[in-house]
Amino acid sequence: MRFIPTLRHVEDDLKVENTSDQTELQLEYRDETNRPWWKFFDEYEYRQNKYDRASHKWFKWFDERDTASDKKLICKLDVLLTFYALVVYWVKYLDQTNVNNAYVSGMREDLGFEGNDLVQVQAMYIVGAVIFQLPFMYILPKVPLHIVLPVMDLCWGLMTLFCCKIHSVAALKVLRFFVGVFESGFVPTAYFLMGSWYKPSEFARRAGFFYMGQFLGLLSSGLLASAALDLHGLGGFEGWRWVFIIDAIATLPLAVIGYFMIPGTPDKCVSLFLSDDEIRRCRERMRPYVTEKKAKPSKKLTDWTLWKPLLTSWQLPTMILITSVFYNNNSGNSGSFLLWLKSLTDSDGNQRYTNQKINQLSSVAPGLGFVYVYSASVFADMFKCRWGAIVITQVFNFIGCVILAIWDVTESAKWFAFCLQYMSWSMSPVLFGWVSDIMRHDPQEYAIVVICMNMIGQSSSAWVSVLVFPTVESPRFTKGFGTCAACAACCAIGAMVILYFYKRDEKRICYKNGIVLEGQIMEVLDADKIESEATSQADKVLEKVSDAEMSDGKAS
Repeated sequence: MRFIPTLRHVEDDLKVENTSDQTELQLEYRDETNRPWWKFFDEYEYRQNKYDRASHKWFKWFDERDTASDKKLICKLDVLLTFYALVVYWVKYLDQTNVNNAYVSGMREDLGFEGNDLVQVQAMYIVGAVIFQLPFMYILPKVPLHIVLPVMDLCWGLMTLFCCKIHSVAALKVLRFFVGVFESGFVPTAYFLMGSWYKPSEFARRAGFFYMGQFLGLLSSGLLASAALDLHGLGGFEGWRWVFIIDAIATLPLAVIGYFMIPGTPDKCVSLFLSDDEIRRCRERMRPYVTEKKAKPSKKLTDWTLWKPLLTSWQLPTMILITSVFYNNNSGNSGSFLLWLKSLTDSDGNQRYTNQKINQLSSVAPGLGFVYVYSASVFADMFKCRWGAIVITQVFNFIGCVILAIWDVTESAKWFAFCLQYMSWSMSPVLFGWVSDIMRHDPQEYAIVVICMNMIGQSSSAWVSVLVFPTVESPRFTKGFGTCAACAACCAIGAMVILYFYKRDEKRICYKNGIVLEGQIMEVLDADKIESEATSQADKVLEKVSDAEMSDGKAS
């Protein structure tokens, strides 16, 4: 017979799951008879009861129920995980964007770039990053991450350093492939780590802070390239080669520091900075959010029982679809802003800006990205509205892309549109934070979903960018900007689809969140009656069997 939780089960489950918060559980009983239609847009309607909501103020960094020791612990995690991930992502994104900056700073002429060589070089990086994310489905839940990430970072730094010695476009393509290989697991691993240590209500702000490293890399890449041009001739290297050298040098100490700073996951924690009591407390804090009852044994990746529920559920297909359109809703990686700046001329037909000035101006859009990404993350976390943060960012992204697709507008309108360019990426920490909440019940399934999202999303951008952003069409990428606009609209629609399924699932298990609906109470009472009748019938059957056995015994 299917198990239906009774009120006693509800209270027992919640009592067990909330011992980690060291607070007395308060149940909220709801009557949804006259539930208003606009409640559909209340994302946390079945995720948090009114008592939990009252303990969290939108303008505070910590929940009111956090003790002084908890706040100290969270601050430690912020430094060990969030701040360190920010710095590493900053350096990594310097590398991802330095090809565009080097291209407009002399590399194009020195290496003899032709046709679509630039977009093909960018695609080679994506191919390497996509293919080698596959092993991380196994690595994330099983292998110590404080060893994996530093080793990958060290190899990545060496590949970047070798780029300063290249003398052909073919050599650059090969090295960019291996740079992608060693960068492949960083982003999904960072999200996986934060999802393992932070509660859902704490995740988006931290993920947003981490994601700011991307914009810091974009911002400083142009300034770094501008400064590197002043080193032209030093050590026999052209200025654009110094971009790769400086980027590689910044990586090596981070790889060493990461070995000591990254704490792994709560169940496989090795840390010089966290005490045994703090590690145990972290496990207690996350127990209600990671598994429903107790840790499930990991399954082999070839086990069909692992993949069948994922492939037949809404989570994996929907998340992959929305991530695929997300990875193609931005024109930043195409270098369109830099190429447009380089195409501008003065009244005499000469190039308006020098290479140094172009690199400096390229930091404008990423600088605004800081504001966009953190505003979206704070909005999602503080107001408990992740779908709203995604929709708002994509509306602005859509407007900017439509202006660029039209193209025949004033120069000031183009500046406005390019300044909205990185509004699109600000949904990333919100989306991945939402996924960590949705998949919180099984770490292995969470690892598979987040890897598949990142891998398939990135792979789609490898071939889409080649099709819609051919370098020969620069700076007017009509197909590219139109595609970005369409993908922005799909992201907004996808957020509403996720909202529907998320609320449906949370409603089914809302008793675990301290919410008991009147309809569920009636179902529980009916279930208790059925259970009682079934028990009575079973007792009668056992009684008859016992009487028969006694009769047989007497006869013998």
